[in-house]
Amino acid sequence: MKLKDKVAVVTGAGQGIGRAIALELASEGAKVCVADLNPDTAKKTAEEIKSMGQEAIAVKVDVTDLAQCDKMIKDTVAAFGCVDVLVNNVGWDKMELFINSDPATWEKVIAINLRGPINCFKAVLPSMIERKYGRIVSISSDAGRVGSSGEAVYSGAKGGVIAFSKTVAREVARYGITVNCVAPGPTDTAFFAAVAGDNPAIAEGLKKAIPLRRLAQPEDIAGAVAFFSSDKASYVTGQVLSVSGGLNMV
Repeated sequence: MKLKDKVAVVTGAGQGIGRAIALELASEGAKVCVADLNPDTAKKTAEEIKSMGQEAIAVKVDVTDLAQCDKMIKDTVAAFGCVDVLVNNVGWDKMELFINSDPATWEKVIAINLRGPINCFKAVLPSMIERKYGRIVSISSDAGRVGSSGEAVYSGAKGGVIAFSKTVAREVARYGITVNCVAPGPTDTAFFAAVAGDNPAIAEGLKKAIPLRRLAQPEDIAGAVAFFSSDKASYVTGQVLSVSGGLNMV
């Protein structure tokens, strides 16, 4: 088990990719703080982890609020003694052409997708620096690497996550902390379905464009996160791994 006795915090872990990541890390031996804005889905994921024989707690958090992020980390340390791994997974988008978007949407997209991870970094880094150990993995997007029509502000925020993560990776490497990003392509989740709306042609078109001819499953993303979270990746930092079935080869 690559993460035996490690402690991981996963944001947005109540469903979708976050849930798959939390379960994957638990399967590798980690104790998991399942953090989510929805306390009911967080509790459900935590119960799934406990049914596997692993330890978990459920924490309600709004990552756009630094105080709540601080409390999430403090609650995890109180329960398990430390935080070894942080996975910034929370994301949100509204698909529309930029010219049709409005400032309220921009603010929400930036708050959740960029300021949220920044808040979580700020909350967890002091304890990781003190212990001289840490693994931080942020879920960006291939939209943040190459752009995506109808997702201009989202692409900008996810690109910001990449640039921010690379910079912090340089600043904290001396403390034995690694910082990496996983950039999913289109993934078969409720979030994707909500963004795509009632148009099945969007998913079918993407499948034809993806060399592996399918959308990603949440478990595909979780495997990459588990690698970056483990000591198998102890000499990897400041990197971005696309998990997109070959849709973008950058």
